[in-house]
Amino acid sequence: MKDIFPTVTTGPLPASRRVWHRGALNADIRVPMRAIDLHPTAGEPPVTVYDSSGPYTDPQAEIAIEGGLPRLREAWIAARGDTEQYDGRHVKPEDNGFAEGKRLVPEFPVRHQPKRAKNGRAVTQMAYARAGIVTPEMEFVAIRENLGRQAARQAMERDGEAFGAEIPDFITPEFVRDEVAKGRAIIPANINHPELEPMAIGRNFLVKINANIG
Repeated sequence: MKDIFPTVTTGPLPASRRVWHRGALNADIRVPMRAIDLHPTAGEPPVTVYDSSGPYTDPQAEIAIEGGLPRLREAWIAARGDTEQYDGRHVKPEDNGFAEGKRLVPEFPVRHQPKRAKNGRAVTQMAYARAGIVTPEMEFVAIRENLGRQAARQAMERDGEAFGAEIPDFITPEFVRDEVAKGRAIIPANINHPELEPMAIGRNFLVKINANIG
């Protein structure tokens, strides 16, 4: 059996480009969006859509699978001062189902020291939200949630039954914080996964349901 070397598709997507929206409260926040060019006969400006493709579609990104994804939240986590590093363990045989030979999954070449909450501290987005803290993750979510809202806000006309939803015409970081604090939304943001792009899941947000299927 021949060795299989995985490959990753990279490069720009056709007829579109990645654009960035910067934060107002936190200048280092850069939220990726995708501008899709319409056919010239449409006479319309590009349509901007939600983009969660990561660095692989960014022509400026240097892709190195063995190096891992950029750790975009690392500075945000460190700035809060409520975590500490500790010595993690190496991969054990039972982690790989006691596989051997070619079936054995090698340990990732880059080993980051894992983090944990300092004694007596809670490091979840809900804990910050209930303490009245607007995190960079919440601003990131707000920027992405406002996709298309600024352009449509003047022309929007509300009608129909809201069924209890309370979605404002413009999403602010404070609105995100309040929804998380009330338990109506969650922001998965494990401190040991600083590479993830924050997103909200909840009735008043673009993503309503999160499912792990595998």
